[in-house]
Amino acid sequence: MEEFLTACPRNCYSTCSFRVQVENDRILRILPYSGNLATPEGPCIKGLSYIERTHSPDRIIHPLIKTTSGNFKEISRNVALDVISDKLGTIKETYGSKSILWYRGSGMSGLTNEIGYSFWKAFGGTTITYGNLCWPAGLEAVRLTFGSIKHNVPWDLENAKTIIIWGKNPAETNIQEIAFIIGAKEKGCRIIVIDPLRTTTADKADMLFNTRPGTDGALALAIAKVLIDNNLIDHEFIAKYVKGFDELKQSLHISPAEAEQITGIPSENIIELALIIGKNGPVTILPGYGLQRRKNGGQTIRCLLLLSVLTGNIGKSGSGFNYANLQSYIFDDLKEPLSYYPDSEKDMPFRRTISMAKLGADMLNTHNPELKAAWIERGNPILQSPDTNSVKKAFSNLRFTVVVDQFMTDTAAYADLILPAKDIFEQSDIIGSYWSPYIQFKPKVIQSPGEVLPESEIYFLLAKRLNLNVSNELIPEPGNDNIEQWLEKRITGYSEVTLNQLKESPVLAPGLQQIAFEDLKFETPSGKIELYSLEAKEKWGISPLADYTGIIHTPEEEKFPFEFITPNTGSRIHSQFGNLKIIGETNPEPAVRISPLDASNRSIITGQKIKVFNKTGELICRAEISNRVPTGLVVLPNGIWFNEGGGVNHLIAGEETDIGYGAAFHDNRVEIERVD
Repeated sequence: MEEFLTACPRNCYSTCSFRVQVENDRILRILPYSGNLATPEGPCIKGLSYIERTHSPDRIIHPLIKTTSGNFKEISRNVALDVISDKLGTIKETYGSKSILWYRGSGMSGLTNEIGYSFWKAFGGTTITYGNLCWPAGLEAVRLTFGSIKHNVPWDLENAKTIIIWGKNPAETNIQEIAFIIGAKEKGCRIIVIDPLRTTTADKADMLFNTRPGTDGALALAIAKVLIDNNLIDHEFIAKYVKGFDELKQSLHISPAEAEQITGIPSENIIELALIIGKNGPVTILPGYGLQRRKNGGQTIRCLLLLSVLTGNIGKSGSGFNYANLQSYIFDDLKEPLSYYPDSEKDMPFRRTISMAKLGADMLNTHNPELKAAWIERGNPILQSPDTNSVKKAFSNLRFTVVVDQFMTDTAAYADLILPAKDIFEQSDIIGSYWSPYIQFKPKVIQSPGEVLPESEIYFLLAKRLNLNVSNELIPEPGNDNIEQWLEKRITGYSEVTLNQLKESPVLAPGLQQIAFEDLKFETPSGKIELYSLEAKEKWGISPLADYTGIIHTPEEEKFPFEFITPNTGSRIHSQFGNLKIIGETNPEPAVRISPLDASNRSIITGQKIKVFNKTGELICRAEISNRVPTGLVVLPNGIWFNEGGGVNHLIAGEETDIGYGAAFHDNRVEIERVD
């Protein structure tokens, strides 16, 4: 038996390091690795489930092609690659290369993902997407304010005196962080949760404030007004390092009484919260990503940022605004969120005209040329993109679709040809983290089963078949040794970090600020923290100051009485892992959660099938009556597959956030009724 040190490459905060024991090309055990200070206790249940995921009998390990009956049959790797090269070549010759959509999700991170770009560029460029489904409005809000996106190292949380967990549920979605939160609490830190729901994280808090969904910006502005009115701000810090305070002060008009009407939180509690923030520092705010998945999402995050800035809780131990930490992204020439934004000149030879938030509608409205084919990797857009019905229609209109995946997902079922995807243990790679400060090496530890190929090798073999003029430096020859040579060259020149160092252990990012902004230098146009941002106005057409605008629904939307939110859960990373038996055995059947009062008014009981619907679509799922859900709210996690009763995006319109080209997942209203 051999043991290797590796890391989880999923779209998750923690990017856990762990040890994996292997024998005869099988993963036997997954164990903690204490050398990573951010994740010393090992991975969550999803990470532990890699044993099943890697060797699942449901895993696709041979290419599949759809027959005229609509079913799939196995074909050989060579036949699959021949079919693909013939189809892609013909479509390119007939309609042009931009008639092909190259869709990339975030299901597996790593530097080797760049190899696909080299292939499609050599192919002549395709149509690609802009924006991001996850977090860009918040990223842009932080970038506009601070100039760069970082926060204190995770273990510094234990030095806070007050931690405000705002619209985030780390007890399920970032279990490594909850350990530091508990450590802080044991040292006397006050834990405050602000959330529409009573989450499992709220159970661990000292105080819970239940806001109405989408009103967090109004709450923050009212708190900011109380801080200023009661002289609970850091005047010296503001004078030296902040631009726009005077303009902000003049703009603040939402009083605690007015905020009560907007948010549902009593004014005396709003004042109490402001006094805690102003008097009980250092304060760390932990905002969740759901806050900014709204049409006012970017401005909401800018409102929350005010509270850290006004009180001087920046650049100090135990303080900060912990939205994202991109300090480990040292190999990126253009960091997120700027890399999400379309640029007609820099994007050449690609056509970057399809919004991730409006995928279906934009695909259907693409012309000159129209879309005729799609290649989908690391994503599940049929299930996870807003406005499922339009996305289904758009992909159904295509002549040829290739999906690269490990399982028969809802998107894979729409493919004409499925190529089996590699598992995390089957190719070496280098990954960063957007929460922890480490750069990590993920080694190949087992051989792929069946006819599975890493995507880099798929691209190499297709490039040969299509006679593309691309060098081995861009698309390496098959073999993991060649991938490691490619990785070594790829990271050369960015820092002193070497591949050999990364093979030994996770490496803290060179130049790391363990206390973010401890030098009090900010990469904004003014060199200061910008509460007043001209770039915000010029680039996005919003106020240069943080402000709050409530979501205005149309009269037709107002006919649907319930707000609909679709949080993440601890058992899935969006649509990944939920199909595994271990997840099903340790988690209840998916259900739509509603309040007891709303259930009583509609004669609904737990376990009953109900229909959730609006003008966009509908779904049928089991109901669960829960005291954790307030009246007027319907809750169903995203990522639940169609065959489980999921598919929340049937009910979600394809709309963008105010900044960053994100997806406004949470600005939707629904009705519910019994299915008898």
